[in-house]
Amino acid sequence: MKDLDDDWDELAINKNRRRLKKSKFKNSEHKKDAEFSRHEERKFIETLESKSGKYSWMKEKRYKTMFRNIEDKIQGAMGKGPFEWVDRRVFDQVFDRLTLMSLYKLMKNGVIDTLDFPVARGKEAHVFHGSDIDGNPVAVKIFHTSNAVFKNLMQYIEGDPRFTGLRRRHRDLVDIWVRKEQRNLTRLAKWGLRVPKPLGLHKNVLVMEYLGDETSPFPKLREVRVEDPQPVYDELLEFLAVSWQKASLVHGDFSPFNILWNDENKPVVIDVGQAVIQSHPKAQDFLIRDVTRLVEWGQKNNLEVDLAEAMFDVLNMDLSHVVEVAID
Repeated sequence: MKDLDDDWDELAINKNRRRLKKSKFKNSEHKKDAEFSRHEERKFIETLESKSGKYSWMKEKRYKTMFRNIEDKIQGAMGKGPFEWVDRRVFDQVFDRLTLMSLYKLMKNGVIDTLDFPVARGKEAHVFHGSDIDGNPVAVKIFHTSNAVFKNLMQYIEGDPRFTGLRRRHRDLVDIWVRKEQRNLTRLAKWGLRVPKPLGLHKNVLVMEYLGDETSPFPKLREVRVEDPQPVYDELLEFLAVSWQKASLVHGDFSPFNILWNDENKPVVIDVGQAVIQSHPKAQDFLIRDVTRLVEWGQKNNLEVDLAEAMFDVLNMDLSHVVEVAID
């Protein structure tokens, strides 16, 4: 019996040795992975620092620390995987110092947790699929701060008493534009209109309700075939009427490019940053243009609609059934 016990002891010792050896091997592999990640991180930051001084700010300890605290949360937005797969063009265009600081602030405040992948891009902004601290999807709209695409946007801001005394520096204009979109979304949602719900903002970053599925945003109205366009036209005409009569706003860029088609086959109006209040000196011109575009969409879908009748409806539609709704 003693010999048998010795055999079992020896077997257990050998098994433990194999486990220890395997554990050491795994730890060694993990250590190599961690070292590789740190090496790639250093290489990535050093590459940025060497770019004609554009990212020289990253040499400062506070910014380098800030970036390292959030880099794993924004890798997906720049190209998932190791740093060698990062889309440097997106990084250069979107993630400057002030933007990274805004993302850092929003992450620390719990408004967002990660940026996962880009879902839309435009002259003024990139939109990313993100997640909040509970794992729920959010849309993160990052407005560009390093170009001059906002030079024509003063026409949508001047004359708006909500933004008097503004400075014309590009950065200030961008921050004002983001606040303007957030306020316009809130104002439209207050009257029950179908727009993305604003969730938070900081400087040039606006966080909103995400409109789409796990892999892509909802398609734009121009990209779908609507089987029954009449109720869609009627709903969008009422959107313009409620915006004008109740919210005292004009969208300013109302078109099938700025309307999404959700999973319930309903239109959702987006991109309201350029919307102006009714007292704006160009409000009536923008309203005529918005209604014209809707009528053109209706005519392309074989509806018998015309501009004069549509304008009359927007200005005189009975909206007694429309009441303010509570917003969280």
